[in-house]
Amino acid sequence: MKNKLISLLLALAMVLSLAACGAKEAPAPAETKEPEKTEQPADNTPAEPAEEPITLNIAYMPNYGSLWSVTTAINKGYFEEAGITVNLMEFADGPTIIAAMESGSIDIGYIGQGAHKLCINGKAQIFALSHVSNGDAVIGGPDVKTLEDLKGKTVAYSSGTSSEDILKNGLEKAGLTMDDIKAMDMDASNIVTAMLSGGVDACATWSPNSLKIMEELGDKGTLLCDNMTFSDTTVSLASWIVTPKYAEANPDKILRFTKALYKAMDYAADGNYEEVAEYVAAQTKTDYDSVYNQRGDADWFTGKEVAAGAADGTIEAYYKLQQDNFIAAGAVEKEVPVSDYVMLNNMIEAGK
Repeated sequence: MKNKLISLLLALAMVLSLAACGAKEAPAPAETKEPEKTEQPADNTPAEPAEEPITLNIAYMPNYGSLWSVTTAINKGYFEEAGITVNLMEFADGPTIIAAMESGSIDIGYIGQGAHKLCINGKAQIFALSHVSNGDAVIGGPDVKTLEDLKGKTVAYSSGTSSEDILKNGLEKAGLTMDDIKAMDMDASNIVTAMLSGGVDACATWSPNSLKIMEELGDKGTLLCDNMTFSDTTVSLASWIVTPKYAEANPDKILRFTKALYKAMDYAADGNYEEVAEYVAAQTKTDYDSVYNQRGDADWFTGKEVAAGAADGTIEAYYKLQQDNFIAAGAVEKEVPVSDYVMLNNMIEAGK
């Protein structure tokens, strides 16, 4: 009985061993295996549609400061990535841009220092800080070597712009007022012509006109003051704006534009001045060297810096200081909360 049991166990072991060997020697051909069937999530969860393409009419001024980020966003494809088509339209100054926005012909605009008083007064909303400028200057001709020499002289300026602001700051520094000079209000291009022809004794203007005047006058011209002259007490800002009505109706469009602009600012402020100058020169149809020379006109912020500054209070402090100076100069009647006209949340959200 014992021997029979051992025999049966040995026989069973041989059968199992042969079966295992057989499984290794004769696997099923790969081509005969049925593919596994799986559920397709796309059937129940369709892909999220791309953002709807939009077209925006953008107002700018023909200088590096106005175009450094927006032309970079165009040429590097950041607007295209965001589904935005941009139509650029040239204007002479900020107040004119705001008027065009109010008429409905412009969606988004760029402004320099002077036009910010209109934002404080409720004409526009600021949705992104561009940079802190150093492009404004008061320039004297052959007979004006100091700010004090402006007394009784004919001085060209452009009211409502950063030209007027830098002129008033310069006069105040010299203990003078607008009543002490013969002020001639004219547009930016006429200021250049009047100054170079000797039609005025001095002028207040912004880059690139200030650079052109100084270059043409040579030793006959004197830089009396610029934004850095007052950097301890004032700040000269440049911003992107929309009308209050547009801001209320189109927050998503503004955010999309800001995100693309931030990417351009990150790239353009990272030392890529030569490339950016080429973009600006092509848009303004001016020579490359004159545009490249404008790269020192400001402290160029990255998008990351603007977003961080909006979050930690730095940007709000800039606009508060600017408003305080406008009030002190009589350009703004009363204090307005910065959050009433500066879209800080948009600046923060665009950086996420």
